[in-house]
Amino acid sequence: MQIHNLSESNSVLNHFLAQIRDVSIQNDSLRFRRNIERIGEIMAYELSKVVSYEDVSISTPLGTKATTKIKDPLVICSILRAGLTLHLGFLNYFDAAENGFISAYRHHPNNDDYFDILVEYQAVADIEGKNVLLVDPMLATGQSIVAVYKKLVEKKTPAALHIAVVIAAPEGIAYLKEHLPSTCHLWIGAIDDKLNEKSYIVPGLGDAGDLAYGPKL
Repeated sequence: MQIHNLSESNSVLNHFLAQIRDVSIQNDSLRFRRNIERIGEIMAYELSKVVSYEDVSISTPLGTKATTKIKDPLVICSILRAGLTLHLGFLNYFDAAENGFISAYRHHPNNDDYFDILVEYQAVADIEGKNVLLVDPMLATGQSIVAVYKKLVEKKTPAALHIAVVIAAPEGIAYLKEHLPSTCHLWIGAIDDKLNEKSYIVPGLGDAGDLAYGPKL
């Protein structure tokens, strides 16, 4: 797995990361959503450097110009609900991409800290032979992303897989390395210290879905 940690060098990305973590700022849900969206745009720009391009000639009002355009067919797939705002950031840049949406959540059958991942609703474009960009703000245990990936490839085979997350825990990165193809690209906004006893990222930012869209039942 090729890991791209985008916060290793300073950029405006780190500025937005600071704001989505800051308890004095993050409770402004509009600002939180917009910051996640902008992080998605930055990540899309960085990811655009590794996709394939083809030569084209375009007509301008004053002549013609030889240039390039993205060749790879793309499918952006987000995990509901927290992934929606990050998804929009990617779609702002990869505007011709097809899209997919899958629900995955932690199910606590015994009402304790143990959980498994349930994957239910999905509405996904055909991914056969295409580059799949699987986006989710938080990479904690990694189980949700792996469960969604397994669901996606039950009947179809993508040409390439890119995972994009805003904040990751070392445990989640290790889990993806173990369970995803070695050719996968993992794009990360920042790597945090660890998971706590409830498998939440520390220091993290809290619940990204709640901060973006309000508390759930």
